[in-house]
Amino acid sequence: MTVRIVTDSACDLTDEEATELGIEVVSLSIRFGQDEYIDRTELDVDGFYKLLADSDELPETAAPSPGQFNEAYQRLVDDGATAIVCVNLSAQLSATMQSAQTAADNFTAVPVHVVDSGSITAGLGSMVISSAKLAAEGADADAIVANIEAMRKRTRVFGALDTLDNLKKGGRIGGAAALLGTMLSVKPIVDLSSGAVEEAGKQRTRGKALKWLRDKLLEFENVENLAIMHGKAPDVDEMVSLLAPHFDVDKIRISPLGAVIGTHGGPRVMGLAFQADERRD
Repeated sequence: MTVRIVTDSACDLTDEEATELGIEVVSLSIRFGQDEYIDRTELDVDGFYKLLADSDELPETAAPSPGQFNEAYQRLVDDGATAIVCVNLSAQLSATMQSAQTAADNFTAVPVHVVDSGSITAGLGSMVISSAKLAAEGADADAIVANIEAMRKRTRVFGALDTLDNLKKGGRIGGAAALLGTMLSVKPIVDLSSGAVEEAGKQRTRGKALKWLRDKLLEFENVENLAIMHGKAPDVDEMVSLLAPHFDVDKIRISPLGAVIGTHGGPRVMGLAFQADERRD
């Protein structure tokens, strides 16, 4: 059995990572007013943040169509796949999984297993990478799905935002709505570990927000697949320095947030994603 992996562009893997691991990435679209771009194909990370800085209005994201997923499934079948696992960003945040499932329900060439990661960006990305490596080792689809489900339970994603404007206007504010009353005077921190946006805290300064992220990370044990995600933040090195006494920085994955998550997180967002266990002190 040859299992292949499909995901969406909210995974924030680089093109090189996807190519090396044989991962098929289906892109969401980004709209700036009347102009629409296909993520990763027509709009790279640098181009997105330049448009974001120059635009007077916030961009919007749109889920891929079922047809786009169908085309991805067919490409993998043509390349020899006998089963497909498609793992996508949280269904609570996007209709992307619905499109993936609709396509799977109507695809008869090989079995397609669609899995909700319950996560975004590097949280999703770590599950995709793990799935592709298992597939390369010969694991079957059921084992890969079980691994995703096990990782999902241990996945944590936290983000320190410069503003809640993007989340609010994009309709993804969720359980963080209580922060709106003080959003002008604080650096809001959100928890996406459940697959939805929840309030995690607020700090008066950017420096304190980054230290909050570090301290929150230290509340967990058996940390794996630690990643720093950022919206072209100028202080990534500061975040790395805060983690350096506690973790091997050479093993920390650092990547800019792509257009999908950057649209809602806004510029200069800083986040951590990882799998871990609750500390039992």
